[in-house]
Amino acid sequence: MASSSKDTPGVGKRSLKAPQLRDAAKQNAETKQASGTIRVGLMLIGIVIAAVAYAFPNLSSILNGEKIVDQSSCQKYALMIDAGSTGSRIHVYRFHQCTHLEPVRLEEEELFAQTIPGLSAYPDNPQQAAESLDILLKEAQALVPVQLQKRTPIAVKATAGLRLLGQTKGQDILDAVRHHLETRYPFPIVGGKDGVAIMDGRDEGVFAWITVNFLLGNFDPSPISRHTAAVLDLGGGSTQIVFEPDLLEDGTLPPLPDNDFKYVLNHEGRDYLLYQHSYLGYGLMEARKRIHQQVLDQALEDDLSHACLPRGLAWDYTKGTDPVQFLGAGSFSDCLGVADLMLNKHKECDFSPCSFDGIYQPPIADTFTKGPIYIFSYFHDRTIPLGLPASFRLPELAQLTESVCSGAYLENVTDIALKDELLDRPEWCLDLSFIYRLLSFGYEIPDDRELTVAKKIDGVETGWCLGAAIAILGDNSLRDLT
Repeated sequence: MASSSKDTPGVGKRSLKAPQLRDAAKQNAETKQASGTIRVGLMLIGIVIAAVAYAFPNLSSILNGEKIVDQSSCQKYALMIDAGSTGSRIHVYRFHQCTHLEPVRLEEEELFAQTIPGLSAYPDNPQQAAESLDILLKEAQALVPVQLQKRTPIAVKATAGLRLLGQTKGQDILDAVRHHLETRYPFPIVGGKDGVAIMDGRDEGVFAWITVNFLLGNFDPSPISRHTAAVLDLGGGSTQIVFEPDLLEDGTLPPLPDNDFKYVLNHEGRDYLLYQHSYLGYGLMEARKRIHQQVLDQALEDDLSHACLPRGLAWDYTKGTDPVQFLGAGSFSDCLGVADLMLNKHKECDFSPCSFDGIYQPPIADTFTKGPIYIFSYFHDRTIPLGLPASFRLPELAQLTESVCSGAYLENVTDIALKDELLDRPEWCLDLSFIYRLLSFGYEIPDDRELTVAKKIDGVETGWCLGAAIAILGDNSLRDLT
C-alpha cells in the first residue's frame, strides 16, 4: 500500500539542512535592513524637501523664471484724518496690494475714532488745535505694526469748518498740525502741500463717490454691466452731489460743459465722466443759521414766530451779541416755505439747467435714470433714529417730517431715550424740513425714486475718507520709503 506524502519524508516538501536555513535567515535580514534604509532615506528626503519649501516658498516660481513678490510687503496701511466742522475723525485702513500695478483690495477698516470739537474750535490757538488730534493719533500708532509705520501714509483733510474760518486762521492751524505730525509721529505725510490741507469741495464729493462705488463692487471686472451709484453727502458746513450721467443712446458720453462741474476721473485704468458740485454754506449746521436768519428777516417787529420750532416753545437764539427769543409755531407747510426761500431756487442761472442757488446741474430725472442713489452723513443721522427705513422714497420722508413738526410723532414715542433726544433738540422739525426740501426741491429727485441711507457698507464708513485713502496709498513717493 502506498504511503502518503504526509507520512513519508522528502516527498511533497523540501527539507532544508541547517546551513541552508542560516543562509536564508541572513538573506532575509539583509533584505529587511535594505528596505528600512530606503524608508529612512525617503523620510530624510521628504524632510529636506519640506524644509526647503518652507524656507523658499517661491522656489518653483524661481525655477520657472517668474517674478517673485514678497507677501509680507502686500500688507499696507493708510491713515486718513477727517477734520470736519463739528469734530475730527481718524480712519485706519488695512489694504492688500503686492505691487502698485495691481488693484488695491480693502481687507478691513481697523479703526474709526473721533474727538469733539473740531480744529475750527481753536481759531486763536493753532497748537491746541494740533494737539487735539493726539488722542486719535496715539490709537493709530498702537494699531499699525511698528515695522510698517514709516511707510504708512497719513493725510489730514479739513472740510467746511476751516474754510469758514477764513484763509489766515485756517492756514495757521494747518501749519501747526503739519509740524506736530512731522515732529511727533512716524507716519509720512504724502501729497505735498495737499497732505495737510483744506480739501477742495470737488475732491470731497468725488472721493465719496469712489468710496461708495468701491464698497458696492462697481469697479470690479464683471460680465454684468452695472451703473455706478450717485452719492449725496450732507456735512455740517457743506453738501455734495456726484453722479455719472447715463450714456447716450448711441453709447457715447453725454456732453457736459467744460467747467468746475465736470470731473474726469481715471480709476484703475478706466475713465469716468462725472457731474459734481459742493455747496458751501448748505451743510446742516449752516442751514440752521440760514433758516433762523430767514425767519428774522421776515419777522414783524413784535412777532418772532418760528414755523420750524415746536409749537409753544420759547427758545433763546443768539446771533452775534444780540440774543433773541423765538416762539415756536410747529407748522410743517410754513417751515417748508422757509426752507425753500433759503435754497435760493430763483437765483439767476448763468448756465442752465440749474438745481438751486444758481448752480448748473443736469436733471436727475432725465440724465441719471439707472443707477442707485446713496445718501449719508447727516442724511442718516436725522432720519434713521426716527424710524425711516434704510431705503425710502421722498413722500415717506415728507410724512415723517410733518409728523415731527406737528408734534404728533413725539406724542407716540415710547422709547424714553429717543423722547429725551427729541425734547433736547428743538431743531428736529427744521432739520428734517431742510433735508426734505434739499432732496425734493433743490436736487429735484423724483418722488418715485428710491434713496438708500447708508452710514456703512459692509462694515466700512461711507463718506470721502476711504476714497481719499486709496488715493494717498497710490502716491509715488511711498515707493522710495523702506
